[in-house]
Amino acid sequence: MQLINFIQSKTNLPEKGIQNTVELLNQDCTVPFISRYRKEKTGNLDEVQIATIVKYKNLYDDLEKRKASILKSLEEQDVLTDELRTKITVTTNLISLEDLYLPFKKKRKTKAETARKNGLEPLAKIIMSQHADNIEYLASKYFNDSVENEEDAFEGTRYIIAEWVNERTDIRNSIRWQLERYAIISTKVIKSKQEEDKAQKYKDYFDWNESLNRIPSHRLLAILRAENEGFIRVKIRIDDDKAIAKIEDRIIRSNNDCATQIELAIKDAYKRLLFPSLSNETLQNAKERADESAIQVFAKNLKQLLLGAPLGEKNILAIDPGFRSGCKVVCLDAQGGLEYNETIYPHAPQNKSIDAIKKISSLVDAYKIEAIAIGNGTASRETEQLIKKIRFNKDIQVFVVSEAGASIYSASKIAREEFPNYDVTVRGAISIGRRLADPLAELVKIDAKSIGVGQYQHDVDQTKLKNTLNLVVESCVNTIGVNVNTASKSLLSYVSGIGAKIAENIVEYRNENGAFKSRNDIKKVPRLGAKAYEQAAGFLRIKNAKNPLDDSAVHPESYTIVNKMAKNENKNVSELIGNTAILQKIDLQKYCTDTVGLPTLKDIINELKKPGLDPREKAKIFTFNQNIKTINDLREGQLLPGIINNITNFGCFVDIGIKESGLIHVSNLSDKFVRDVNEIVNLHQQVIVKVLEVDIARKRIQLTLKIK
Repeated sequence: MQLINFIQSKTNLPEKGIQNTVELLNQDCTVPFISRYRKEKTGNLDEVQIATIVKYKNLYDDLEKRKASILKSLEEQDVLTDELRTKITVTTNLISLEDLYLPFKKKRKTKAETARKNGLEPLAKIIMSQHADNIEYLASKYFNDSVENEEDAFEGTRYIIAEWVNERTDIRNSIRWQLERYAIISTKVIKSKQEEDKAQKYKDYFDWNESLNRIPSHRLLAILRAENEGFIRVKIRIDDDKAIAKIEDRIIRSNNDCATQIELAIKDAYKRLLFPSLSNETLQNAKERADESAIQVFAKNLKQLLLGAPLGEKNILAIDPGFRSGCKVVCLDAQGGLEYNETIYPHAPQNKSIDAIKKISSLVDAYKIEAIAIGNGTASRETEQLIKKIRFNKDIQVFVVSEAGASIYSASKIAREEFPNYDVTVRGAISIGRRLADPLAELVKIDAKSIGVGQYQHDVDQTKLKNTLNLVVESCVNTIGVNVNTASKSLLSYVSGIGAKIAENIVEYRNENGAFKSRNDIKKVPRLGAKAYEQAAGFLRIKNAKNPLDDSAVHPESYTIVNKMAKNENKNVSELIGNTAILQKIDLQKYCTDTVGLPTLKDIINELKKPGLDPREKAKIFTFNQNIKTINDLREGQLLPGIINNITNFGCFVDIGIKESGLIHVSNLSDKFVRDVNEIVNLHQQVIVKVLEVDIARKRIQLTLKIK
């Protein structure tokens, strides 16, 4: 029950929903499966709410593990009292837990420990009682070989008192409170690095001051990156005198010689122990919040990218453009299989454009090409212009496709396994063509953080980033569903309940035995047990199956319900599918049971109306301004077509067809206040922008969406 209460205190979600979700998670159910097929259990919690429960369940588990470790250590030290055990047990915060443990934590040799060994702790206790008057006389009683005079005695005593001050939870929380509300982050350039070219991108932070609790996440991450690269120094500041005075108010109750020594000990505790430790903790907390913000930006962008518009199953000619090395051309069939590859040299220095045009024309005819995909890297614009000069015998759609991550894929183990007899250039062109047909199926093969649609992705907590992005990929794959007879190992591995090994087994079984005829056949795959099948079946699709439900999101456990519906309507299942008039008249209350309620039944009806419907938009053709070739062609006031290629908290970047992307600052997105950039624009959205400013020296382009 403690776990449920902990999660509820963090989320405000219904207790019953949390409890049932935790039970399902403990049964190894996945987030997509729970959110889609166990709505009655969870109270119709969505995927985001369930993922939040997972997050706090993991935090609670980590907290409990740390408590167990601390309790064991305290028992071994024989210092665990009933009161301390109770405090530790009821603590729901890791920082508070560590504060409780701090006085008992095994420390490296400290000044206070040395003073204790020199016999000064009794003197420290006397001074802290604040009743003694002649402390010089008292100090003389503690002289020994290591404590030769009053100065030695008082110094050692102050070290012990400073440690006590540092270990007081109320004082630590008071300093934390001041840091959280009033801390200023300031930066200074390192003079010897100031003129370096690499330092110039951090020029804004050569002399910077800002409230730490108000600094935007992207600015904090930029500052910390500049510090890590050795260009600036970062400091955290608060009003030290005020902070010290607050500590003195908590401790000092007299006006004698004891108070003088305690004042000195407090200043030492603050400057040597409290402030360095707690300012670092505060900065780390701010960094964690900035990480979380950056990771969420990346996650939103990745989701939009993965759910980008697919062209569908078409014969595609894909071109990875280049100048000196030529343009790599591949022809792919409707399933993405490689049928032909060649290199053409239409651009400088070879300039064999006529030969290239003839070759492209013949390939389009020979392989019944329906669309052409051109990578958006070097020589992309020139290649696009070349293709548009060709008069094909039929209407051929031409698309410019993002190459982000294509080079990562082409050199990867996955690419080598898929195309062992071809080099990286051929694999890169194949990836460009396949991501036009189905961005999701191709992009899952690439490490998500290499796709380049985030901010400071290499500066944030890499474990949290990886876990979050994996959840995004898993969510997208299961939202769309997977054709089990054509999907790659990479795509299958993200299906609920599958994983890498079973995905490999599915592909091997498919290669040895041919296409799966029904969902039931999937059970024959080695190591795919009943639990994995339960989790995965609803997300796997069988095209042209005997049972039409096998190509839908209706889970096999609900087939009997659909059969009853069809029987009651005097139809077979195939006649029921797509028959909106009949489906809308069905009284769902008749099919409710103890385990199946209206949420699931409504999902079934919606799926039967349009089974296997791909919620993604279809790919749209786009053309850049053909007169803009480089940044030097830009002029203030120009209106240009562009594509949103990255979204951040401070705005979005737009591909306008040249090497440099332009920035639309958040203030230039709308006349209204913008709380979330994603509410205004989407990744890969086609837009018309106005050029506000061009800084050729720094290669920066400022754009606006406010063009009226």
